[in-house]
Amino acid sequence: MTRLHNLHADQGQSPWLDNLRRGWITSGQLREWVDRGVRGITSNPSIFQKAMTGTDAYDEQLRGLIDEGVSIEDSYWALVVSDILDALDVLRPVFDESGGVDGYVSVEVDPTLARDTAGTIAAARALDKRINRPNLYVKIPATTAGIPAIRQMIAEGRSVNVTLIFSLSRYSEVMEAYLSGLEECDADLSTVSSVASFFISRTDSEVDRRLDDIGTAVALDLRGQTAVAQGHVAYNMFRDVFSGQRWEALAARGARVQRPLWASTSTKNAAYPDTLYVDSLIGPDTVNTLPDATLEAFEDHGTVARTVDVDPAAAYSVLRAVAESGVDLDDVASVLEDEGVSAFVRSFDELLESLSEKVHEFRT
Repeated sequence: MTRLHNLHADQGQSPWLDNLRRGWITSGQLREWVDRGVRGITSNPSIFQKAMTGTDAYDEQLRGLIDEGVSIEDSYWALVVSDILDALDVLRPVFDESGGVDGYVSVEVDPTLARDTAGTIAAARALDKRINRPNLYVKIPATTAGIPAIRQMIAEGRSVNVTLIFSLSRYSEVMEAYLSGLEECDADLSTVSSVASFFISRTDSEVDRRLDDIGTAVALDLRGQTAVAQGHVAYNMFRDVFSGQRWEALAARGARVQRPLWASTSTKNAAYPDTLYVDSLIGPDTVNTLPDATLEAFEDHGTVARTVDVDPAAAYSVLRAVAESGVDLDDVASVLEDEGVSAFVRSFDELLESLSEKVHEFRT
């Protein structure tokens, strides 16, 4: 048994891998990760940019697509879908063994549609139909435009990974979109699944920068506490929402809770422990998706203990203190959302450019 196995068996948290590349699939390394306790995979445009550039692993398929007259952008999606399908096969035993709780692989809709509700709905629907696997999560960003798209996808009985959540108020909207979608859904609710991806380390990076600018002793003492506190409060909100009469009516129809997923859990500040955002956010009915380096670190020296709800009052106190020090957490969330969307769009555009350059090389 590894620490990853213990994390799930003892604490009810599912460790997922926040990375995917073709070489891991073909070499068997992805299957080894699963054997070591990984129970799901997340991907995004930045991950695929890193996977597809600087390697020839995709060249043969790309060359064949171009020879068939497929456009660069359509070729990109063909490459992505191929990797996702293979990863879904690797994770399918986890999906089956867990009764559909884990074993998911996530793929993100075109990031340029983050402010376009109708475009996101069409893209999410098309991806879901194209891949057509029960353990697929289509990732939709929790932007203002994304919220109604999330509700619509759930109402259609499709499973969604809601990504780029940075604020508690937006998280509340995400949970409402899920519940409302379930209430509108005519399908078997036991086949509908969702996670809500709360981004962690980026919050500390932005808040710490602002606390440094404020520079008071109180502000400086608060550095490195906001992200975990926000996660603890989010978990408290989750427990409240997924209880009571409204939820019980949906649960009676087979509905599953929308688990909080802790994303961006590698520490960006070298002064913080490398497993900070794993050790501090452990609890039942949660997911932590970790980059491979953070998974290795947790396997080596992480601590398996329930921490996510050890002291909710203290978490609320930290957030109040941060606000009272002069940090506007709503503005932090707005900035981080814009940066997150822009980063994914940039990765998407740069990857298409890199693929175009590869195609040019094929022809010269």
